[in-house]
Amino acid sequence: MPIRKNFPSLNALVVLEAAVRHRSFTGAAAELGVTQAAVSRQVAQLEQELDTLLFIRRHRAIEPTPQCQVLASSLALSFANIAQSVEMVRSTKRQETVTVGATLALSTFWLLPRMGEFRKLHPSAQIRLMSQDSRFNLNSGDVDVIIRYGLPPFEDGVVLASRADEVFPVCSPAYAQRMGGGQAPFRQAGLELIEQDAIDRSWYSWQDWFMRTGIATAGAQPRLRFNHYTDVLQAARAGHGIALGWGLLVQSHLEDGTLVRLGDAVVGAEGRYNVVVPVRRSLHPLRDIFVEWLAASLSK
Repeated sequence: MPIRKNFPSLNALVVLEAAVRHRSFTGAAAELGVTQAAVSRQVAQLEQELDTLLFIRRHRAIEPTPQCQVLASSLALSFANIAQSVEMVRSTKRQETVTVGATLALSTFWLLPRMGEFRKLHPSAQIRLMSQDSRFNLNSGDVDVIIRYGLPPFEDGVVLASRADEVFPVCSPAYAQRMGGGQAPFRQAGLELIEQDAIDRSWYSWQDWFMRTGIATAGAQPRLRFNHYTDVLQAARAGHGIALGWGLLVQSHLEDGTLVRLGDAVVGAEGRYNVVVPVRRSLHPLRDIFVEWLAASLSK
């Protein structure tokens, strides 16, 4: 049903709501930036259209009638809802970019391959990806959401989704063949191990992994070391040796056949991958949509 056939003038309704709040035509006029005469005229026209007395005019004062109070209460609630919706639209325009933080390896091997799915659902969304292996400070306001490895809870953020992982040796298919087809080669001498120089001690070294599996080695030491896990996996894919594969990060390489598991030993990681948002966060509709998608993707 068309609004224009059933509603009085919206300007008149705005004037009425302001007049009731101020209990004054003069106060309403000052708020709306019009003259007192214009407010009085709008109210009179509204009374005529509704065929109802809305105000009792007294000397230098007005008193809303019961019918007017009912209408004004409804208008106040409706205007508040409209204002909230308008602010949401404005904030979406102001904050149309969502900034997500993750380690370089997680960004490269897990997040980026899945980003196309979100962009198909929301083609106009702007996503800014910050990749760094050092810890993100959620209180800085630089990021809207991060994927953080560790054990929650976190003082600076709220965890919305979490996923465990496991760690096992991986190498190229050709290298696995040279190692006898991949059957538990770790007791052999001359292992060509590839390792990352990790600052975060929750990121396992080969020594950590051997200790947790109980596999005895003759003092095996890494032959290649890198400061980024992305290079570790690239070296393993190129056939330079054996790397520790974190399940979430090597999944795509296992699926495309550029990496294979070596042996059947595995360690369940103590930490978890967590989707984390700041404790204090402003209204950001696009961020909420992206975070919901990110949490669902990590939980799969």
